[in-house]
Amino acid sequence: MDGTQNTNVSDFVLMGLTESEDVQLVLFSLFLLIYLITVLGNAGMVLIICLDPQLHTPMYFFLSHLSFLDLNYSTVVTPKTLENLVTSPTYISFGGCLTQMFFFIALVVTECLFLSWMAYDRYAAICNPLHYLVVMSRTLCHSLITVSYIIGFSEALIVVLHTSALDFCKSKVINHFFCDTTPVLILSCTNTFDIQVMIFILSGCTILLSLITISVSYGFILTTILKMKSTSGKRKAFSTCASHFLGVTIFYSTMIFTYLKPNESYSVGKDQIASVFYTIVIPMLNPLIYSLRNKEVKQALVRVMQKRESAKHLT
Repeated sequence: MDGTQNTNVSDFVLMGLTESEDVQLVLFSLFLLIYLITVLGNAGMVLIICLDPQLHTPMYFFLSHLSFLDLNYSTVVTPKTLENLVTSPTYISFGGCLTQMFFFIALVVTECLFLSWMAYDRYAAICNPLHYLVVMSRTLCHSLITVSYIIGFSEALIVVLHTSALDFCKSKVINHFFCDTTPVLILSCTNTFDIQVMIFILSGCTILLSLITISVSYGFILTTILKMKSTSGKRKAFSTCASHFLGVTIFYSTMIFTYLKPNESYSVGKDQIASVFYTIVIPMLNPLIYSLRNKEVKQALVRVMQKRESAKHLT
Protein backbone atom coordinates (compact mmCIF):
# COMPACT_ATOMS: atom_id res chain seq x y z
CA MET A 1 0.00 0.00 0.00
CA ASP A 2 1.49 3.36 -1.00
CA GLY A 3 1.20 6.53 0.96
CA THR A 4 -0.72 8.50 -1.67
CA GLN A 5 -4.33 9.54 -1.21
CA ASN A 6 -6.59 7.44 -3.47
CA THR A 7 -10.12 8.63 -2.89
CA ASN A 8 -13.01 9.51 -5.17
CA VAL A 9 -14.89 11.45 -2.50
CA SER A 10 -14.34 14.95 -1.15
CA ASP A 11 -16.73 14.57 1.77
CA PHE A 12 -18.91 12.08 3.65
CA VAL A 13 -22.44 12.16 5.01
CA LEU A 14 -22.90 11.21 8.67
CA MET A 15 -26.19 9.33 9.06
CA GLY A 16 -26.37 10.03 12.78
CA LEU A 17 -28.40 8.11 15.34
CA THR A 18 -31.97 8.42 14.14
CA GLU A 19 -34.15 9.96 11.40
CA SER A 20 -37.06 10.71 13.73
CA GLU A 21 -37.27 14.46 14.40
CA ASP A 22 -38.92 13.94 17.79
CA VAL A 23 -36.17 11.56 18.92
CA GLN A 24 -33.52 13.91 17.50
CA LEU A 25 -34.85 16.76 19.63
CA VAL A 26 -34.79 14.62 22.77
CA LEU A 27 -31.28 13.35 22.04
CA PHE A 28 -30.04 16.87 21.25
CA SER A 29 -31.29 18.17 24.62
CA LEU A 30 -29.88 15.16 26.47
CA PHE A 31 -26.47 15.20 24.76
CA LEU A 32 -26.15 18.97 25.16
CA LEU A 33 -26.82 18.63 28.89
CA ILE A 34 -24.32 15.77 29.16
CA TYR A 35 -21.71 17.75 27.23
CA LEU A 36 -22.12 20.81 29.48
CA ILE A 37 -21.73 18.61 32.57
CA THR A 38 -18.68 16.98 30.94
CA VAL A 39 -17.02 20.34 30.26
CA LEU A 40 -17.80 21.77 33.69
CA GLY A 41 -16.92 18.56 35.54
CA ASN A 42 -13.61 17.85 33.83
CA ALA A 43 -12.48 21.47 33.57
CA GLY A 44 -13.45 21.93 37.22
CA MET A 45 -11.48 18.84 38.23
CA VAL A 46 -8.36 20.08 36.44
CA LEU A 47 -8.75 23.54 37.97
CA ILE A 48 -9.24 22.26 41.54
CA ILE A 49 -6.22 19.96 41.30
CA CYS A 50 -4.06 22.79 39.92
CA LEU A 51 -5.20 25.33 42.53
CA ASP A 52 -5.04 23.16 45.65
CA PRO A 53 -1.46 22.28 46.76
CA GLN A 54 -2.69 19.35 48.87
CA LEU A 55 -3.78 17.59 45.67
CA HIS A 56 -0.34 17.87 44.08
CA THR A 57 0.28 14.14 44.45
CA PRO A 58 0.87 11.42 41.81
CA MET A 59 -2.72 10.16 42.06
CA TYR A 60 -4.24 13.56 41.33
CA PHE A 61 -1.58 14.32 38.75
CA PHE A 62 -2.87 11.36 36.71
CA LEU A 63 -6.49 12.27 37.49
CA SER A 64 -6.00 15.81 36.16
CA HIS A 65 -4.62 14.43 32.90
CA LEU A 66 -7.50 11.93 32.71
CA SER A 67 -9.97 14.80 33.03
CA PHE A 68 -8.07 16.74 30.36
CA LEU A 69 -8.33 13.75 28.01
CA ASP A 70 -12.04 13.20 28.72
CA LEU A 71 -12.76 16.86 28.03
CA ASN A 72 -10.88 16.76 24.73
CA TYR A 73 -12.07 13.48 23.27
CA SER A 74 -15.66 14.32 24.14
CA THR A 75 -15.15 17.63 22.31
CA VAL A 76 -13.81 15.77 19.28
CA VAL A 77 -17.13 13.91 18.90
CA THR A 78 -20.01 15.58 20.73
CA PRO A 79 -20.28 18.99 18.96
CA LYS A 80 -20.48 17.28 15.54
CA THR A 81 -23.05 14.86 16.95
CA LEU A 82 -25.16 17.78 18.18
CA GLU A 83 -24.90 19.38 14.74
CA ASN A 84 -26.02 16.09 13.19
CA LEU A 85 -29.14 16.08 15.36
CA VAL A 86 -30.32 19.51 14.17
CA THR A 87 -29.17 19.54 10.55
CA SER A 88 -29.88 16.91 7.92
CA PRO A 89 -27.89 15.72 6.12
CA THR A 90 -24.65 16.41 7.99
CA TYR A 91 -21.60 16.62 5.78
CA ILE A 92 -18.00 16.23 6.90
CA SER A 93 -15.06 16.73 4.58
CA PHE A 94 -12.66 13.89 3.84
CA GLY A 95 -9.90 15.76 5.68
CA GLY A 96 -12.24 16.64 8.54
CA CYS A 97 -13.25 13.00 8.88
CA LEU A 98 -9.63 11.85 9.06
CA THR A 99 -8.83 14.63 11.55
CA GLN A 100 -11.70 13.58 13.81
CA MET A 101 -10.60 9.94 13.52
CA PHE A 102 -6.98 10.86 14.32
CA PHE A 103 -7.69 12.80 17.51
CA PHE A 104 -10.32 10.33 18.70
CA ILE A 105 -7.97 7.34 18.35
CA ALA A 106 -5.03 9.24 19.85
CA LEU A 107 -6.94 10.39 22.93
CA VAL A 108 -8.70 7.06 23.56
CA VAL A 109 -5.47 5.05 23.31
CA THR A 110 -3.79 7.54 25.65
CA GLU A 111 -6.65 7.18 28.13
CA CYS A 112 -6.28 3.37 28.06
CA LEU A 113 -2.67 3.76 29.14
CA PHE A 114 -3.51 6.43 31.73
CA LEU A 115 -5.95 4.07 33.43
CA SER A 116 -3.25 1.40 33.69
CA TRP A 117 -0.75 3.86 35.24
CA MET A 118 -3.42 4.93 37.72
CA ALA A 119 -3.80 1.29 38.75
CA TYR A 120 -0.02 1.04 39.24
CA ASP A 121 -0.18 4.23 41.31
CA ARG A 122 -2.81 2.67 43.59
CA TYR A 123 -0.61 -0.44 43.90
CA ALA A 124 2.35 1.70 45.00
CA ALA A 125 0.19 3.64 47.48
CA ILE A 126 -1.39 0.59 49.14
CA CYS A 127 1.32 -2.06 48.85
CA ASN A 128 4.34 0.17 49.43
CA PRO A 129 3.05 3.22 51.32
CA LEU A 130 6.33 4.13 53.05
CA HIS A 131 8.14 4.48 49.72
CA TYR A 132 5.15 5.71 47.69
CA LEU A 133 6.54 9.14 46.81
CA VAL A 134 9.92 7.62 45.98
CA VAL A 135 8.42 4.97 43.69
CA MET A 136 5.97 7.39 42.06
CA SER A 137 8.53 10.14 41.59
CA ARG A 138 7.82 13.28 39.58
CA THR A 139 10.20 12.02 36.88
CA LEU A 140 8.40 8.67 36.57
CA CYS A 141 4.94 10.31 36.47
CA HIS A 142 5.94 12.73 33.73
CA SER A 143 7.65 9.91 31.80
CA LEU A 144 4.53 7.72 31.92
CA ILE A 145 2.35 10.61 30.74
CA THR A 146 4.75 11.44 27.89
CA VAL A 147 5.04 7.82 26.74
CA SER A 148 1.24 7.49 26.77
CA TYR A 149 0.80 10.50 24.51
CA ILE A 150 3.54 9.31 22.15
CA ILE A 151 1.99 5.84 21.82
CA GLY A 152 -1.53 7.22 21.43
CA PHE A 153 -0.67 9.75 18.74
CA SER A 154 1.65 7.31 16.94
CA GLU A 155 -1.05 4.64 16.70
CA ALA A 156 -3.55 7.24 15.47
CA LEU A 157 -1.12 8.49 12.82
CA ILE A 158 -0.48 4.95 11.53
CA VAL A 159 -4.21 4.19 11.23
CA VAL A 160 -5.09 7.51 9.59
CA LEU A 161 -2.23 7.35 7.07
CA HIS A 162 -3.32 3.87 5.96
CA THR A 163 -6.97 4.93 5.82
CA SER A 164 -6.16 7.98 3.70
CA ALA A 165 -4.56 5.72 1.07
CA LEU A 166 -7.77 3.72 0.50
CA ASP A 167 -10.24 4.13 -2.37
CA PHE A 168 -13.73 5.22 -1.32
CA CYS A 169 -16.15 4.59 -4.16
CA LYS A 170 -18.95 2.47 -2.65
CA SER A 171 -20.85 5.23 -0.88
CA LYS A 172 -20.46 8.60 0.83
CA VAL A 173 -22.80 7.69 3.68
CA ILE A 174 -21.24 6.73 7.02
CA ASN A 175 -23.70 4.71 9.10
CA HIS A 176 -22.51 6.31 12.31
CA PHE A 177 -22.56 9.64 14.12
CA PHE A 178 -18.80 10.23 13.86
CA CYS A 179 -15.85 9.03 11.80
CA ASP A 180 -14.92 5.85 13.62
CA THR A 181 -12.63 3.35 11.89
CA THR A 182 -15.03 0.47 11.20
CA PRO A 183 -17.93 2.39 9.57
CA VAL A 184 -15.42 4.34 7.45
CA LEU A 185 -13.50 1.25 6.31
CA ILE A 186 -16.75 -0.42 5.28
CA LEU A 187 -17.15 2.25 2.59
CA SER A 188 -13.82 1.45 0.93
CA CYS A 189 -13.78 -0.46 -2.34
CA THR A 190 -10.15 -1.41 -1.61
CA ASN A 191 -9.37 -4.64 0.26
CA THR A 192 -9.15 -3.52 3.90
CA PHE A 193 -8.06 -6.86 5.38
CA ASP A 194 -4.50 -5.65 6.09
CA ILE A 195 -5.61 -2.48 7.82
CA GLN A 196 -8.25 -4.40 9.80
CA VAL A 197 -5.56 -6.77 11.06
CA MET A 198 -3.28 -3.84 11.86
CA ILE A 199 -6.01 -2.04 13.84
CA PHE A 200 -6.88 -5.26 15.67
CA ILE A 201 -3.23 -5.81 16.61
CA LEU A 202 -2.65 -2.20 17.71
CA SER A 203 -5.85 -1.96 19.74
CA GLY A 204 -5.41 -5.49 21.08
CA CYS A 205 -1.85 -4.82 22.24
CA THR A 206 -2.85 -1.54 23.88
CA ILE A 207 -5.83 -3.04 25.69
CA LEU A 208 -3.87 -6.19 26.62
CA LEU A 209 -0.94 -4.19 28.03
CA SER A 210 -3.32 -2.01 30.01
CA LEU A 211 -5.41 -4.90 31.33
CA ILE A 212 -2.33 -6.88 32.36
CA THR A 213 -0.97 -3.86 34.26
CA ILE A 214 -4.36 -3.26 35.89
CA SER A 215 -4.94 -6.94 36.73
CA VAL A 216 -1.49 -7.48 38.23
CA SER A 217 -1.73 -4.23 40.21
CA TYR A 218 -5.14 -5.10 41.60
CA GLY A 219 -4.01 -8.66 42.31
CA PHE A 220 -1.27 -7.33 44.60
CA ILE A 221 -3.65 -4.74 46.06
CA LEU A 222 -6.26 -7.38 46.93
CA THR A 223 -3.60 -9.61 48.52
CA THR A 224 -2.34 -6.71 50.62
CA ILE A 225 -5.84 -5.68 51.71
CA LEU A 226 -6.76 -9.21 52.76
CA LYS A 227 -3.65 -9.32 54.96
CA MET A 228 -4.68 -6.14 56.80
CA LYS A 229 -5.95 -6.70 60.34
CA SER A 230 -7.61 -3.32 60.70
CA THR A 231 -11.20 -3.13 59.41
CA SER A 232 -10.91 0.62 58.93
CA GLY A 233 -7.69 0.12 56.97
CA LYS A 234 -9.39 -2.38 54.66
CA ARG A 235 -12.34 -0.05 54.18
CA LYS A 236 -10.07 2.89 53.37
CA ALA A 237 -8.03 0.82 50.90
CA PHE A 238 -11.16 -0.46 49.12
CA SER A 239 -12.57 3.07 49.00
CA THR A 240 -9.34 4.35 47.45
CA CYS A 241 -9.55 1.81 44.61
CA ALA A 242 -13.33 1.67 44.10
CA SER A 243 -13.61 4.79 41.94
CA HIS A 244 -10.78 3.78 39.64
CA PHE A 245 -11.98 0.17 39.35
CA LEU A 246 -15.50 1.33 38.45
CA GLY A 247 -14.13 3.71 35.81
CA VAL A 248 -11.91 0.98 34.34
CA THR A 249 -14.77 -1.54 34.18
CA ILE A 250 -17.12 0.83 32.36
CA PHE A 251 -14.47 2.06 29.91
CA TYR A 252 -12.90 -1.27 28.94
CA SER A 253 -16.14 -3.23 28.66
CA THR A 254 -17.43 -0.88 25.95
CA MET A 255 -14.04 -0.62 24.21
CA ILE A 256 -13.57 -4.39 23.99
CA PHE A 257 -17.15 -4.87 22.75
CA THR A 258 -16.65 -2.26 20.03
CA TYR A 259 -13.12 -2.80 18.71
CA LEU A 260 -11.89 -6.33 19.35
CA LYS A 261 -13.98 -7.92 16.60
CA PRO A 262 -13.92 -8.07 12.77
CA ASN A 263 -15.70 -5.48 10.59
CA GLU A 264 -18.23 -8.13 9.51
CA SER A 265 -19.56 -8.19 13.06
CA TYR A 266 -20.34 -4.45 12.97
CA SER A 267 -23.95 -3.78 13.98
CA VAL A 268 -25.27 -0.25 13.44
CA GLY A 269 -27.65 -0.32 16.41
CA LYS A 270 -25.54 -2.10 19.04
CA ASP A 271 -22.24 -0.46 18.09
CA GLN A 272 -23.78 3.01 18.02
CA ILE A 273 -25.20 2.53 21.52
CA ALA A 274 -21.78 1.40 22.77
CA SER A 275 -20.13 4.32 20.98
CA VAL A 276 -22.54 6.84 22.54
CA PHE A 277 -21.66 5.40 25.92
CA TYR A 278 -17.86 5.69 25.66
CA THR A 279 -17.70 8.91 23.60
CA ILE A 280 -20.41 10.98 25.28
CA VAL A 281 -21.46 9.39 28.58
CA ILE A 282 -18.18 8.11 30.08
CA PRO A 283 -16.38 11.49 29.85
CA MET A 284 -19.24 12.89 31.97
CA LEU A 285 -19.18 9.98 34.45
CA ASN A 286 -15.46 10.07 35.25
CA PRO A 287 -15.39 13.41 37.13
CA LEU A 288 -18.58 12.37 38.96
CA ILE A 289 -17.12 8.98 39.91
CA TYR A 290 -13.81 10.41 41.10
CA SER A 291 -15.24 13.46 42.90
CA LEU A 292 -18.48 12.30 44.52
CA ARG A 293 -16.74 9.33 46.17
CA ASN A 294 -13.65 11.33 47.11
CA LYS A 295 -13.57 13.37 50.32
CA GLU A 296 -10.22 14.96 49.40
CA VAL A 297 -11.65 16.49 46.23
CA LYS A 298 -14.69 17.82 48.12
CA GLN A 299 -12.45 19.28 50.82
CA ALA A 300 -10.18 20.80 48.17
CA LEU A 301 -13.19 22.46 46.52
CA VAL A 302 -14.16 23.99 49.87
CA ARG A 303 -10.59 25.27 50.41
CA VAL A 304 -10.46 26.80 46.92
CA MET A 305 -13.81 28.53 47.48
CA GLN A 306 -12.68 29.81 50.89
CA LYS A 307 -9.47 31.22 49.41
CA ARG A 308 -11.50 32.95 46.73
CA GLU A 309 -13.80 34.51 49.33
CA SER A 310 -10.80 35.59 51.43
CA ALA A 311 -9.21 37.20 48.38
CA LYS A 312 -12.44 39.12 47.70
CA HIS A 313 -12.50 40.49 51.25
CA LEU A 314 -8.87 41.57 51.04
CA THR A 315 -9.56 43.52 47.87
